[in-house]
Amino acid sequence: MPEHQATPLPEAASDDLGACLGVPAMTAYHCLFADGSPAGKNVLVSGGAGAVGHYGIELARWAGATVVSTVSGPEKAELARAAGADHVLNYRDDDIADQIRAAVGRVDRVVEVSLSQNLGLDLAVIGSGASIVSYAATATDPTIPVRACMGANVNLRFVLLYGVPTDVLRAAAQEVTVAASAGMLTALPVHRFSLDDVATAHEAVESGVTGKVVVDID
Repeated sequence: MPEHQATPLPEAASDDLGACLGVPAMTAYHCLFADGSPAGKNVLVSGGAGAVGHYGIELARWAGATVVSTVSGPEKAELARAAGADHVLNYRDDDIADQIRAAVGRVDRVVEVSLSQNLGLDLAVIGSGASIVSYAATATDPTIPVRACMGANVNLRFVLLYGVPTDVLRAAAQEVTVAASAGMLTALPVHRFSLDDVATAHEAVESGVTGKVVVDID
């Protein structure tokens, strides 16, 4: 492994936090900052209880953004609030677009977990020139309403961390470390398993458990 890919964990950060950072926090950082700082902007984080969503909320707040997050129910809403979201809404509500606009007005940046499901909602709440940044693929590809996207002057960005230039990744790692050192990042709910129970740990991941699965090897 190249040396620069090993990032020292800040002294104040727990091992559990270290196990949760890496790809999720780096992905969230790139989603938020690829089009400039979100400071002073309205950010919509789709799926705020997920790993990338969690750090999307925390890093956006650290940067000085106002954050609205969508979730699927009360338990996940509590996780998004704990991460620091200013507004937490249930995306299953029929009037979700109206709720988002009432909460923050128009959205400047969207951290999107399911573009195929949420593109219509995103276009309904963004302002002109906003960025919608998709970091996950779904079984069904989205249909892009070209005219609506043109009318919004929207920037559609797709992020797969493994294709991001090395210098950009290094800068992201440095900034994530700064945020962790400042105590602005927290661990996700951690589900611990022993090495002897690694098969059950895999089953927990496959079941879509909320949080991070950790295998203790000592």
